[in-house]
Amino acid sequence: MRRGLLLIDRGSREKEAKEELDLICKKIQEKRNYVFSNYCFLEVIPPYIEEGIKKCLSNEIDSLTIVPYFLYPGKKVKAAVNGAIKFQKDTDVKFVISKPMSMHKTMIDLVDDRVSSALAKNNMTIPKNEVDVLIIGHGSKDPNAQLSIKYVVNGLQNTYRNVDHCFLEIEEPNIQQGIDKCQNNNPKVLVVVFYFLHKGAHVKRDIFEDLNPAVEKSSLKKVLITEHIGTDNKIIDLIIERAREVENAN
Repeated sequence: MRRGLLLIDRGSREKEAKEELDLICKKIQEKRNYVFSNYCFLEVIPPYIEEGIKKCLSNEIDSLTIVPYFLYPGKKVKAAVNGAIKFQKDTDVKFVISKPMSMHKTMIDLVDDRVSSALAKNNMTIPKNEVDVLIIGHGSKDPNAQLSIKYVVNGLQNTYRNVDHCFLEIEEPNIQQGIDKCQNNNPKVLVVVFYFLHKGAHVKRDIFEDLNPAVEKSSLKKVLITEHIGTDNKIIDLIIERAREVENAN
């Protein structure tokens, strides 16, 4: 069977986001025998879903695997799925749609890796059970987003001294509240995890607008900041796993 793969990402104007998606698609192509691996955006900038689907269908494929590339199973995922599936009626190419990246052990492992890398980069050999972690997510009106980030938090509780979460926008706890709670635990070191897929505007600027003043006002002794998710091989493997799940079921 000739099969293609299309990632649907939220969208970002930052060039780094496109560069990361280009690399992700290239790595998927290297690991799997797809006719092509490409991406499109739900919003913000083109290529939008219609253009992405049309480009896919211009290839000689029998099946198209559509992967909603989101960390939370919320309204954006539903919009991405609905935006893609409406084109099924216009083609004989079979569409299969995977789950998003949420509620999977890989995301726990990725956050753990980001914390370990931040500690190593700062030459800190402190045991993990003496480290506090704060995971900053985007925020969503959909309650499933809370469940998704709490899944990661709960998966790390036995590894670190304390693990908490907060959100950049939309819902609470916000960043100031997250820092306040961590401060009350009097950590030796606090590692702040940027739980975002891309190096977009949120990672490059928006988080710091709230995080920097919150940390400056706090009594925290040592605060480290991790990298975002990016193009880690584990996220590539998770995309492929999500794709295989629906491909094997159909």
